[in-house]
Amino acid sequence: MNFIIWLVVGGIIGWIASKIMRTDAQQGILLNIVVGIIGALLGGWLISPLLGQGTINQGDFSLGALLVSLLGAVVLLAIVNLFRRGRVR
Repeated sequence: MNFIIWLVVGGIIGWIASKIMRTDAQQGILLNIVVGIIGALLGGWLISPLLGQGTINQGDFSLGALLVSLLGAVVLLAIVNLFRRGRVR
């Protein structure tokens, strides 16, 4: 059951990040889930040690963990945009 919640929350985080970065028209639900989960990994690796907060990948579904995961997903989309278009949106 935790795996399904992880996928749903990852999809929501990926969708919100794609709305923030204006890439929602290019992504489907599967890519939103991937962006949310990989963004949470990136956030856990880069941002979590600075803030002392977990991520959704660590089983922490608190508000701070969701924000760290969202920030990681936004950073991931910014990096992808940088390589695709040569600029960050």
